[in-house]
Amino acid sequence: MAIVAAAIGGGTAYGIQELTGENQVVASSTTTSVVPSSKTGDVASIAAAVSPSVVEINATLGSGSSTGSGVIITSDGEILTNNHVISGASSIKVSTSDGKEYTAKVVGTDSKKDLALIKLENASGLKTATLGNSDGVEVGDTVVAIGSPEGLTGTVTSGIVSALDRDVTVSTDESQGRQQQQQGGNWPFEFGGQEFNGDTGSSTTTYKALQTDASLNPGNSGGALIDANGNIIGINSAMYSAADATSSTAGSVGLGFAIPINTVKADLATLRAGGSDS
Repeated sequence: MAIVAAAIGGGTAYGIQELTGENQVVASSTTTSVVPSSKTGDVASIAAAVSPSVVEINATLGSGSSTGSGVIITSDGEILTNNHVISGASSIKVSTSDGKEYTAKVVGTDSKKDLALIKLENASGLKTATLGNSDGVEVGDTVVAIGSPEGLTGTVTSGIVSALDRDVTVSTDESQGRQQQQQGGNWPFEFGGQEFNGDTGSSTTTYKALQTDASLNPGNSGGALIDANGNIIGINSAMYSAADATSSTAGSVGLGFAIPINTVKADLATLRAGGSDS
C-alpha cells in the first residue's frame, strides 16, 4: 500500500450528485446508504456493494514495476489513486473486480497530496463508488478497507478510525522511494514527529490523514477506506510496519493512514485539468 508505494474537488461545492454524461461522480454525506439500512456496518454487505468499484493497478516503471489500487469515480473509467502508485510509469494496466483488463493513461497528478487521476481506455458502464464526507468521521467509527495488498486482488479488511488529522510526511522524490522499495523496505515517511523506514530526503510533503487500525499492506495504496454506510471516506495511502518487507516479521501492525475524501474532492478539478505537477 502506501508506504511501500508512497508516503504504505472538483472543488468542495459538491451536491448529492454531479452528473455530466458518462462522467458521473457521486458525492454524499455520511447519511447516504450505499448498503441497505438494515445492513449498515455489515462488512460482507459493504464489501459486496463497493468491491466492484475498486481496481488493481499495475504500473511499469523504468526501474521495475509498482502495484497498487484505485477507486472508480465515473462510469467511463476515471480512477483515483495515489501519485506514488503511478509516478514515473511508462504504461499502466488496470484490472477490475470482474477480471477485465484495461490500459490507462494519467490525467493529472498532485505529488503534494499524493493523489493521481487516471482514465481507462475504451471503458463504459463501470460501477462507480460513492464519495462520502470525511468531515463527519469520528474516532471509533467502523471502517472497511478494500485493495490489492501484495497483488491479492479485492482483499477486504475492517477496523475503526483510530485518530483524525494525523500529520503524515512522505517523500515526493520518486527515485528515492523506488530505491527504498528495491532494497525491500517501505517508502520513507514520518508521523507523530518521528521518521520511519529510512530518510525521507529533502523533498517532502505533509498532509492530514485519517488513521485506522484496518489492516493495510503494500498494494493497498490508492484503495478505498469505506464507512459503515458504504461511502468512500478516504484513499488509503500509507502504513507503518516494524520490519522491512523482506523480513519474516513484516506486516501491518494496525497503523494505517488514508487521505480524507474531502481533500480528494477539493483537488479533483485540479487533477482533471492535469494536476498541480503539470
